Amino acid sequence: MENGKWLQTYLFIWSGQFISMLTSYAVNFAIVIWLSLEHSSAEVLAIAGISALFPQALIGPFAGVFIDRWNRKKVLILSDAFLALCALIMIILLRYETVNLNWIYLMLGLRSIGNAFHSPAMQAIAPLIVPQQELLRVAGINQLLQSLSRIAGPAIGTLAITYMSIPNVLYLDILGAVAAITSLVSVHIPHVRQSTESTLNNVVMELKDGFETVVQNRVLRLLFIFAMMVTFFIMPAAIMFPLLTTGHYQGGKLEMSLIEIVWSVGMLIGGTILGAVKIRIPKIILVNTMHILLGTSFILCGGLPSGWFIGYATTTLLGGVAISIFSASFAAILQEEIAPSMLGRVFSMYYSMAVLPTIVGLLFTGAIAETIGVANSFLISGVVVVLIGVLSFLTSALTKNGKQM
Repeated sequence: MENGKWLQTYLFIWSGQFISMLTSYAVNFAIVIWLSLEHSSAEVLAIAGISALFPQALIGPFAGVFIDRWNRKKVLILSDAFLALCALIMIILLRYETVNLNWIYLMLGLRSIGNAFHSPAMQAIAPLIVPQQELLRVAGINQLLQSLSRIAGPAIGTLAITYMSIPNVLYLDILGAVAAITSLVSVHIPHVRQSTESTLNNVVMELKDGFETVVQNRVLRLLFIFAMMVTFFIMPAAIMFPLLTTGHYQGGKLEMSLIEIVWSVGMLIGGTILGAVKIRIPKIILVNTMHILLGTSFILCGGLPSGWFIGYATTTLLGGVAISIFSASFAAILQEEIAPSMLGRVFSMYYSMAVLPTIVGLLFTGAIAETIGVANSFLISGVVVVLIGVLSFLTSALTKNGKQM
């Protein structure tokens, strides 16, 4: 794509996607508040969370095969339309006075399937539009916009559920989908064509090709292993941030909201740094450094005295910065190192790997909290992640061969 037009095209696409993300975060937060007020059950929230995550993790790698086969612009449009349809069905279901939660869980699961196609497709279009030397900066802009959505979304969701019924709040999701589709319709996104037929055997073979693309590249293989290890140890603790705030730091609803906002502000700062500054440090070094920084923030969150809420908020900010820079750097490495025809499969595989530890956390959060305590779980997970970061620096195959990434 011509250098003069790529930025205009990408920002136009993201203008619609930003509105869609903003409304999605608002609606998701409103649903959590509604479920909490209506049922006051941790089990209901856990099942809702699993319903919203597990289908995406399960079908993600298979969805990636079809993302690579199909026109990615059409995949994004159809995914947004499907998510809007799910919101419309939920609106109809919630109009009844007696709501069967199983239907709500089912609709959350269907939304998860839509996201299994949407998120990797959005990442996979970047190398088709953006010059390679600008991929890290664009990844930083993506993180910035996602962080803005995470900051503003809960506020909008809380305001909406305060003054509107939950069915009316869901209309925000439909408006966001319309904005996203409108921004996509009028732009050109190159299509990577594949000539093979979509038989079951071909799909399985292409899924295997995507897996082997990562496994056969020693640097990417190690990068995936370390990233998955970090996610596995961080997510069960991260889910317990509200419990850490109310328990160890003796906060209330205001403090819980503040910590969520501070984490998102940290992500905003990380994305702003990458988007505004031309980073000269190799991206593989950034990834390894952010492992250590993220682990350190968790150690401090769990280890600070209970009266040090300001220190807790500051270290949470640090963790948000670290996760933002890590995510953007990791995405940029994949976009540079993987052929565009394989990116859908690789990103889908990564998202599935990232989501599965979250599901484990939702299943065992209560047991972890009761057995070792919330603060201790942060300390332990932080120490392990710092050690993983140190090990990644000591792995010469990763640091030496990754210096050009």
